[in-house]
Amino acid sequence: MQRVFKSLAEAPLTAKFGVTVVLVYTAVALLAPVLAPYGETEIVGDSYEVWGGTYVLGTDNLGRDMLTRLIYGARNTIGIAFLTTTLCFLLGSVTGFLAATVGGWVDQVLSRVVDVLMSIPSLIFALVLLTIFGLSIINMVLVIAVLDATRVYRLSRAVAQGIVVMDYVEAARLRGEGLWWIMRREVLPNAMPPLVAEFGLRFVFVFLFISALSFLGLGIQPPTADWGSMVRDNATLITYGDITPLLPAAAIALLTVGVNFVVDWFLHKTSGLRDEH
Repeated sequence: MQRVFKSLAEAPLTAKFGVTVVLVYTAVALLAPVLAPYGETEIVGDSYEVWGGTYVLGTDNLGRDMLTRLIYGARNTIGIAFLTTTLCFLLGSVTGFLAATVGGWVDQVLSRVVDVLMSIPSLIFALVLLTIFGLSIINMVLVIAVLDATRVYRLSRAVAQGIVVMDYVEAARLRGEGLWWIMRREVLPNAMPPLVAEFGLRFVFVFLFISALSFLGLGIQPPTADWGSMVRDNATLITYGDITPLLPAAAIALLTVGVNFVVDWFLHKTSGLRDEH
């Protein structure tokens, strides 16, 4: 723990800003029921009430408190994006390591399937699949996880191919170690830095992907609070010079910038490069 605090103390200002943003968003997501002044779906006033007074950020198109919806939107949007990214990484990294470690026809089959999936625009493919299988959170998580796992597969396979030719991996094979033992004990630890960095970037892409689907009406469905759908529901206010629809958009942008700052810092730390003074 001391090493973590020491690294943060020596981190550049952008990294400290990114870590602060991530911690604040995480706290808001975890403590949403405590922080929110009203219930997530509770109608508390008239439509589009102005800022101030009882409602700090006004109300939305149905009369729900915007501050409450923003807070619960953090929990829903970030939580679902994190779950999707985790599932995506489990699927992509395991298949990527498997392809690199086994090679041969296994590598060829998996790589060609991934090539086919990556040749189709992700957003269009997701829209088609969600239209076919139905609009539910489970379907959305599975669809996005499978589509994004192709990117993780490509990275995992490329990194693992440089590891499986090392002497210590060959020594493990000669000792009679099994395939899963080699993947877990030899390949995974040595592939962690690029994979951790990719996890942060992939989380951002998934987070933006979910927000885009929600904005189009095919993501997180009402009455669940979600930043993408909040932009769509209140977009008409922009016509009148009201910046309320920009609040969830700003929340999305701020988290994206914060996570990217943290990822950049982590990549710099793990690369072994030193800061020039």
